[in-house]
Amino acid sequence: MNAMMNRKTGRRRALLYPVAACCLLLMGTGCTVGPDYETPDLEVVPDAWQNAAAADLADSSSTLEQWWTAFGDTLLDSLIVMARETSPDAAAAVGRIREARAYHQIAGGLYYPQIGLEGGYNWSEVGENTALGAIVAEENNPGGNWEFGLGASWELDVFGRIRREREATGALVQASIEDYRDVLVSLQAEVASAYVSIRTLLLRLEYARNNVESQRGTLDIVLAREDAGLVPLQDVTRARSNLANTEASIPQFESELEVARNTLAILLGLTPGSLDERLGLTPRIPDPSTVIAVDIPAELLRRRPDVRRSERELAAQTAQIGVATADLYPSFSLSGVLSVQGVNFSDLGDAGNLGWSLFPGVQWNLFSGGRIRGRIKVEEAQTEQRLAAYEKTVLRALAEVENTMVALRQEELRRGLLLTAVEASQQSVELVHTQYISGLIDFQSYLDTQRTLFDQQDQYAVSQGRVVGNLIELNRALGGGWSLDDPDPDIRAEGQTMAAKGDPATENTAQQEEVD
Repeated sequence: MNAMMNRKTGRRRALLYPVAACCLLLMGTGCTVGPDYETPDLEVVPDAWQNAAAADLADSSSTLEQWWTAFGDTLLDSLIVMARETSPDAAAAVGRIREARAYHQIAGGLYYPQIGLEGGYNWSEVGENTALGAIVAEENNPGGNWEFGLGASWELDVFGRIRREREATGALVQASIEDYRDVLVSLQAEVASAYVSIRTLLLRLEYARNNVESQRGTLDIVLAREDAGLVPLQDVTRARSNLANTEASIPQFESELEVARNTLAILLGLTPGSLDERLGLTPRIPDPSTVIAVDIPAELLRRRPDVRRSERELAAQTAQIGVATADLYPSFSLSGVLSVQGVNFSDLGDAGNLGWSLFPGVQWNLFSGGRIRGRIKVEEAQTEQRLAAYEKTVLRALAEVENTMVALRQEELRRGLLLTAVEASQQSVELVHTQYISGLIDFQSYLDTQRTLFDQQDQYAVSQGRVVGNLIELNRALGGGWSLDDPDPDIRAEGQTMAAKGDPATENTAQQEEVD
């Protein structure tokens, strides 16, 4: 018995040695097909901003990482911190990171043997008149059989198909992290914009109510003078019309204020009306310094998460060319089964019932009617589209910064002129009021100055909000609101934190190693 077992063991080793040697040879001489990714060197990025406003805005001492702190508004600070923690948009972005990492884990599993265990009991009866029934002993028909087997299969990644798939999913993990950062950049800007809109509407309401009170006083004066026969009834109707027109703006402002409050609540993942009491009725528009960190255009590519995400998506798509190209070459696999069978369950422990098989395999699509090369062309065409999308994202980022700098500077000039106009109108109303009471001018001139004052005050309030809104938009366009040192959003995959760090133009290799 021992001699028989030794002969079997010798035959197994005689078969396993050349198979193992073949596997090691294939793995050692393997290559990775398809193009190796290189970050595009874009010639469209200028060396300096075209707008002269950039020189006025630049300040090396300022920071973009927490730009909202320059507003000096603790309530706004707390709302932005809350948004990062409770916003549905941020939660959805975190979910996309988890999804990308799960796909990356799936791709990584292809490196290793796939092992499975199967077992069961089979009970059957063979017909007496069949050829097999004449052979089977009567006492064993019907009969049963126990069988358990351990099977394994392993694809040898000789030409790098799995490595390219892993490379692609790793780049998509990094893209999902940049997507999360982009969501934060936009979310913080939207929260700040909604907050400023609320403060602007409160200021417009305050101006409207002050003018209503002033115009009611004017109506009382006109009514008294009309009763005394000093002015015609037409002056009274004009005063009432002017007052009603000003009062009509208040419901509109209050409606817009409710929309702005609810918009802010939804951004923070709260029910409408949840923030009304906390926001209060203070009509103060934040007025931070407009001196911010505006680096050279090339630095924008390091900060804008949407640019970084687009570059990582391009890297992932480039790797798909290699995945498709690998189908042109043979694939090698190794499969094996270790099984044990027995009529009785106790027979499973008998070494004589143990069997095994080993199957080194190769598959090569020698002819596919152009299907494989067609898929390669598809992946190459999609890579060209990704490259064009990346270039467009860069150009859009540059344009947004240029446009916002112009808008900010021009609105600041407009705000200054409107302030001058408001101050002059206030003086004019005071002078005209005295002249009207003295009978030196007609009532129409008095009404015109009141209308002009309210219109200019309202425009001034809107302009104040736009200046701050443009400043918020500029910080968003510059990719402000996050740092490379920010912690990963508390997600773990395969027991390791996989955070994308550094500039994608110079640290793609380090990022890929960290993801792997």
